Amino acid sequence: MRSVLATKVQHVRQRGCVNVQSYGKHWPCLLPQHGPGKKHERPIVLADWQRGIVEGQPGAFLRGLFHSDGSRFANPVTVRGKRYVYPRYMFTNESADIMDLCQWALDLLGIAWKMNRRNSLSVARREAVATLDRHVGPKS
Repeated sequence: MRSVLATKVQHVRQRGCVNVQSYGKHWPCLLPQHGPGKKHERPIVLADWQRGIVEGQPGAFLRGLFHSDGSRFANPVTVRGKRYVYPRYMFTNESADIMDLCQWALDLLGIAWKMNRRNSLSVARREAVATLDRHVGPKS
């Protein structure tokens, strides 16, 4: 952070993690989506240079999305009396813009997804989950 822009970077050790804090008046230039109010009530649009980065690294972008607002879990289903359990990803976000960005990044990697609610996306096909596993990995 310091090498990019910040005038001050702090590492605050907390139980089970390290909180990294940074102060700099030009952070909004690098992160133009940041602003006052709730993110689902304001536009979240990537700048052209940000789109280029996501197009080159969609897996890293998805990793951030799923680690912040997603989950991977064992999904139990019963078909004709037989119980199956398979892995599944869910991504939930109230911002339609962020949901669109997630869908776009999944499409860039050819990962099949379905909307199961207006604010919730599911990745459940075996090959789609395996591809997402390679890019997202476990939450640390």
